[in-house]
Amino acid sequence: MLGDVSTRLFTDLVTPELIADAEKGEWPDALWRAVEENGLTLPLVPESKGGAGAAWGNVFVLVAAAGRHAAPIPFAETIVASWLLSEAGLGVPEGPLTIAPGGADEWLQLERAGDEWRVQGTAKRVPWGASAGHVVVVGESNGTPMVGLVARGAVQAAPEKNLALEPRDTLSFDGTPAVAAAPVKLPLDVVRTYGALVRSAQMAGALERMLALSVKYVTERKQFGRPIGNFQAIQHQLALLAGHVAAAGTAADTAFRAAERGDLRYEVAVAKVRTGEAAGLGAGIAHQVHGAIGFTYEHSLHFFTRRLWSWRAEYGAEAHWAEELGRAVAQRGPAELWPYVTSR
Repeated sequence: MLGDVSTRLFTDLVTPELIADAEKGEWPDALWRAVEENGLTLPLVPESKGGAGAAWGNVFVLVAAAGRHAAPIPFAETIVASWLLSEAGLGVPEGPLTIAPGGADEWLQLERAGDEWRVQGTAKRVPWGASAGHVVVVGESNGTPMVGLVARGAVQAAPEKNLALEPRDTLSFDGTPAVAAAPVKLPLDVVRTYGALVRSAQMAGALERMLALSVKYVTERKQFGRPIGNFQAIQHQLALLAGHVAAAGTAADTAFRAAERGDLRYEVAVAKVRTGEAAGLGAGIAHQVHGAIGFTYEHSLHFFTRRLWSWRAEYGAEAHWAEELGRAVAQRGPAELWPYVTSR
């Protein structure tokens, strides 16, 4: 049901014109209100707190649908942010949320100041950091992991964008007061891990759309009196693309199911590596198949390829997660390699 609702909503509302306007800095208010009013932003929050009470495995279809339509809103970020607040026992405010930090060497400090908590540190490349209603931060206080909620306007923001022209802002916290904060039983790099998880689903969805656009184009574009999809070389390239799409989708879906167990680092690493690889190779195939028209702003292909190129680098690129996989295998020794891989 979540998949049907999200797919129908994004199909109706996310048009090329809306994406283009968002890339110019216009906030898609109608799209956000529709997503929020349909209850799609709080799938992991318990029903008793106003959410859907769904599992991570169910959330995959939501995030993949957003990627499949290049929805220009912090949809995935809001889902993770609301889950973090719920895990910390904090209330979830209305409106778009984002998460910080996400970098490997970025750590925020939360310090008690009288009756309130204050946040110290810098977070780079925060999605919609300046425009989200609140920022959910993960930091530490005297060695204890903390989740804090900071209102928009309370933090200094330096606007930046990624290749897809999505906001990726630098936020500077200088004793910034938190609306609320609480300890949480999660690792300090939780934002990076779950950020990589949702990016893998977004990339899986965007890859599906890229394949659909390519198949549609080769059936319409004619050369030498017949559709170019009839040529064996084109068929071979589309078969390769379809293989990458299928593998990426399976890896991402598996990672979301692992999140239900709470032991997801291995699956997230595999998903981010596989979807990142598919993004690079798949985008090249799609542009090659489309020819020159695929590089024009008027064609929709670039909305997905630019996002794929951007998302593969966020919350750890393939090299980062491949290194983590290598360390995990090396620590177990050669005799444990096959049992470790096949037991997941």
